[in-house]
Amino acid sequence: MQPMVLESNQIRVVELCASRAWLIAGNPFTTIDQRCTLIEIQIANSEVANARVLLKDLAQQLSVDLVLISVSEQAIERKLAVFDMDSTLIEVEVIDELAKRAGIGEQVMAITAAAMRGELDFNESFTKRLGLLKGLSSEVLDDICVNLPMMQGMEVMIKGLQQRGYKTAILSGGFSYFADHLKAKYKFDYAYSNALQVIDGKVTGEVVGEIVNGERKVAYLTQIAEKEGISLEQSVAVGDGANDLPMLATAGLGVAFHAKPLVVEQATHSVSTLGLDGLLYLVDN
Repeated sequence: MQPMVLESNQIRVVELCASRAWLIAGNPFTTIDQRCTLIEIQIANSEVANARVLLKDLAQQLSVDLVLISVSEQAIERKLAVFDMDSTLIEVEVIDELAKRAGIGEQVMAITAAAMRGELDFNESFTKRLGLLKGLSSEVLDDICVNLPMMQGMEVMIKGLQQRGYKTAILSGGFSYFADHLKAKYKFDYAYSNALQVIDGKVTGEVVGEIVNGERKVAYLTQIAEKEGISLEQSVAVGDGANDLPMLATAGLGVAFHAKPLVVEQATHSVSTLGLDGLLYLVDN
């Protein structure tokens, strides 16, 4: 971000804060680096919900990230971070990539998009999309797996969390074939996702076991926290789709990342312009 643009954005933030009497006397800004600046403000508890809405609206107008973190949130020692996989850790929805190879990309992508926007029941949409992939060669899985495009900042982010002592997990409504690959490559501590059934080198269109939907993600988050002796308050959850909302609400710090409008609206915090490494700004205290 160029200095002139940053200054202009700072002025807009100051104008909003001043109009709401949130400003604290003195210089409110602390520059972390060229991408991140802190501004200290004071908001009454009764105004916090409205403040988040106003800041989200301004962030959208300016095409920047404005994240409101309370003093109490900042003081918590985070120890666990869990992530959705598709369109969060990686840039694509794997099921859509599989569908493209099967020649039904547009059909499946439309269902995926509606499900992520919260317009369709996740289990129903997942079962329907998976059924359309019946007969796809497992060789396609291998090819997609080794060429998965990582989300910008992903490697810096996961290394940064691991250096800070975090336990890390993938909680995905996608497929274990890919989630397990990421777990091994980037040394995540846990990975829970859907087991894609392959028989005689062909996708059967069936999933093995219970579908990992929003409720299952919460169950796995809770299970991991209990196993590690970590409170849910000390956890961070990151995702982009409607099926991530339950775990974002359950974690101590839930972050909608490059998320669908419904998710940005309902999640407490959101990051929409920076890469995944931008999350490190939120967990440092």
